[in-house]
Amino acid sequence: MLKKRYFLFILALVFLSACQSSGPSTRLSVELSDFSITPTQLSVPAGAEVHIKIINNGTVEHNFYIMQYGVDVGDMFDEEDIVNAYWEVEAQPDESVDISFTAPDQPGIYQIVCGMPGHLQAGMVGTLEVVK
Repeated sequence: MLKKRYFLFILALVFLSACQSSGPSTRLSVELSDFSITPTQLSVPAGAEVHIKIINNGTVEHNFYIMQYGVDVGDMFDEEDIVNAYWEVEAQPDESVDISFTAPDQPGIYQIVCGMPGHLQAGMVGTLEVVK
């Protein structure tokens, strides 16, 4: 009987693993905290309408910049980088923001950063993969 239960448990795990979506999504949830972005890697379909929930669990204001294709802000985000942003949202401490945006048409990897002074250097960076 124990072997049968064990087999059914393993079978259920395999089934649930196969059902998980690891590909691009049009519904995202991102947590901002002091000082991280979770998850650090996101994936969306090119040109799709994307609904995103930004949750600031930190004690300070954070923002979430998706930079234009091919743009890397380097070691420090500053005023010059704002013009190279594809999309941006701000969130106050303990605030949750539900918003939508249209994903870029250009497939590729886009840098994500928090543009608040010092936050990029503290590790608030990630990537958005846009896929066909």
